[in-house]
Amino acid sequence: MKESAILMQEPRNRQLHVWLLAGTGEGPSLASALLARGFQVSVSVVTEAALRPYNALSLHHRWAGALSSVGAIVARIQHARIDLLVDATHPFATQVSAQLVQAVNQVSCPLVRFERALEPAPAAQVIERVDAIPSDALAGKRVLLALGARHLAAVVPPLRAAGAQPHARVLPTPLALRQAVAAGLADEHLALLQPLQGTVPGRLETALCRHWQIDAVVCRQSGGVTERCWHQVCSELGLDLWLLRRPGPPASVPVVHSVEQMLTLLG
Repeated sequence: MKESAILMQEPRNRQLHVWLLAGTGEGPSLASALLARGFQVSVSVVTEAALRPYNALSLHHRWAGALSSVGAIVARIQHARIDLLVDATHPFATQVSAQLVQAVNQVSCPLVRFERALEPAPAAQVIERVDAIPSDALAGKRVLLALGARHLAAVVPPLRAAGAQPHARVLPTPLALRQAVAAGLADEHLALLQPLQGTVPGRLETALCRHWQIDAVVCRQSGGVTERCWHQVCSELGLDLWLLRRPGPPASVPVVHSVEQMLTLLG
C-alpha cells in the first residue's frame, strides 16, 4: 500500500465510507474536508457534548461513547461497512490508538493517524515523567497541573514527595471532580474550569495562576490551542513550564499533520 494514495486501489462503485474518531478540536474541519471530497463520513467522540460542533454536518452516523474493545471496533467496521479509519483521537489516548491498529489488522481496513504538529517550545522543559523533574526545581514551589484529572493520582504523590505544593485545573464534570478529590488535592487547590473560556482565551488561566501564585505549570505536549495557551501564560508571568512528552504514534500507521496532507494521502 503506497502512502501517497492509500485508497487509490479501492473500488469506486460506491461512495467510500470514512470513520473519523475525533478527540481534538480539529475533528469538525477534518469531517468537513472529507465530506467536501465526496466521502461518506461517520464520526465518533467520547461524549454527547463533543458531538455538538458536528451538528451542521451531513454525517452518516454520529456515535458518542468510549469504545470498549478491539472486538467492538471490528464489529462496527463490519456492520457500518467502513472503508477507512482516520484516528484523530487525543495524542495521549494511546490505548484506543493501539486498539484501532489491532482491529484494522483483523479486517484489512486502511488506517490513517492525524496528529497536530509539535509546538515550538524554546522556553519549556520536555520530560518523560513528572518524577523526572529535579527535586530542587520543585521544593517549596506551587505547581499547577493541567494534565487531565485521570492522571492526578499518579502525579500528585511524587510532586508532594519533592516538596511541591500541587494545584490542579480540571474539567467541570462529576468524574473529573471525583478523580481530583481521590488524588488528595485540597478544595482550595482545585479549580473546575473549561479551558480557554471567555472573550480572551487564556485570561482565566492567567488569573488562576496569579490567584494561586503559581511558580510552575505541568501540562501535556498535546499541541493545539491549549498547549499554546500555557506557553503564552508562562511566558507572560515568568513561570517554569514542564511538558510531558507526547507518545509516538504506532509505527505501522501513516501519519498526517494537516487536512491537506490527509486528502493527499487518501488519493
